[in-house]
Amino acid sequence: MKALIWDLDGTLVHSTPDIQAAANKMLAGLDLAPLDLATIESFVGNGIPKLVERCLEVYDLPLNDAAIEAMRVYYDADCTTLTAPYAGVMDCLNAMKARGIKMAICTNKPLAPAVIILDGLGLSDYFDVVVGGDTYGHHKPHPAPLLGCLEQLDVDIADCIYIGDSETDAATASNANMTFALFEGGYRKTPVAELPHDFSFDHFDGLTDYLAKA
Repeated sequence: MKALIWDLDGTLVHSTPDIQAAANKMLAGLDLAPLDLATIESFVGNGIPKLVERCLEVYDLPLNDAAIEAMRVYYDADCTTLTAPYAGVMDCLNAMKARGIKMAICTNKPLAPAVIILDGLGLSDYFDVVVGGDTYGHHKPHPAPLLGCLEQLDVDIADCIYIGDSETDAATASNANMTFALFEGGYRKTPVAELPHDFSFDHFDGLTDYLAKA
């Protein structure tokens, strides 16, 4: 193993409380009732436009550009207040950095808020590459963002592991034919056994142990 590519939301960081706050501000601007955290978590994973579309579908309303833009404005303005790394993440990142492992972020979140989160939580120095949902013109599960990360890291696919938490991440790794480690927490809705993966873990201590042997 020479490199790791990480998903962001639901993998490295628990970010849905800030996403929920922004979404509910967007909905309030349309005189719509707020949505609870579990509902918002079920909408995460395919980028802001899809999240907004799913929010509006609750009220039988069509997607519109103004709602997407409002969501982006609210979220970009306040995306680190309630967001935090999962337990064990920092120890895992430090262990990989000490080994000289190259690391990247591959997220469907737009690049700007992804960078804001990494900077705000003191995570930026761990990553050589950050790819957002707007970097390559494709969202995961299309393999282009993941393969773009790999190209920027300048490593062979056989020497890289992708780490994610969701159905989207599992499909992305499969589409790219990349080794996949599945975080059993995060925002996954499908049972672990039903998702393609090479390794699964419920705490980052387990991932650190697995990677130590990779």
